[in-house]
Amino acid sequence: MKQYIFITLFLFGFTLKSVAQTAKKNDSTNMELVQFSGVVMTSDSLVGIPYAAVAIQRSHAGTYTDVFGYFTLVARKGDTLNFSCIGFRPNKYVIPDTFSDFKYSMIILLTADTMHLPTVVVRPMPRRELFDYYFVKSDIPDDDLERARKNLEREELKESREILKPDGIEVSKLHLSQQTQKYYYAGQVAPNNLLNPFAWAQFFEAWKRGDFKREVKTSDE
Repeated sequence: MKQYIFITLFLFGFTLKSVAQTAKKNDSTNMELVQFSGVVMTSDSLVGIPYAAVAIQRSHAGTYTDVFGYFTLVARKGDTLNFSCIGFRPNKYVIPDTFSDFKYSMIILLTADTMHLPTVVVRPMPRRELFDYYFVKSDIPDDDLERARKNLEREELKESREILKPDGIEVSKLHLSQQTQKYYYAGQVAPNNLLNPFAWAQFFEAWKRGDFKREVKTSDE
């Protein structure tokens, strides 16, 4: 029993130190974060530009505007945001590092850009037999339903989860959740089962019973 009490007190002191260091680090990090929102519009008619890309130059993370040109993401003070859309000249904006609040919003204007594409000449097949041959041998791409089915396979989703980074909406939700938990437990330590002696007692009892032992299957099974 003395050994259990010693282990519990040791973990209790270690956890308090870790919580204090983590809280101090989170406070300094949260002071640099800002919820940046705005509307991307055309410079001549002030119409919202849908599906414009908004990327953070430092980390290449970002988001897209909705059908009305509105966007929101979490960035750091001093970050450079790149705004781009097909048919418009790209634009940049630097979030002021002297901004004192954690929310920032503004209107971003993009100027229409004229794009000159090379000339495409369409000529008919010299013979009908060649048209039939190339039509049969051509690789016709899958329809939208088939592409969606392939993209929803388990292996594809696993690879996408490991490669893709969270977008602005996910990062903003995580930041708001952390802020909510921080204010909810302000002035006190958040509950943790590492500090619960009853949970440790149940853990040692389960350990003695062998609940954590793995069953080894023989070759006959």
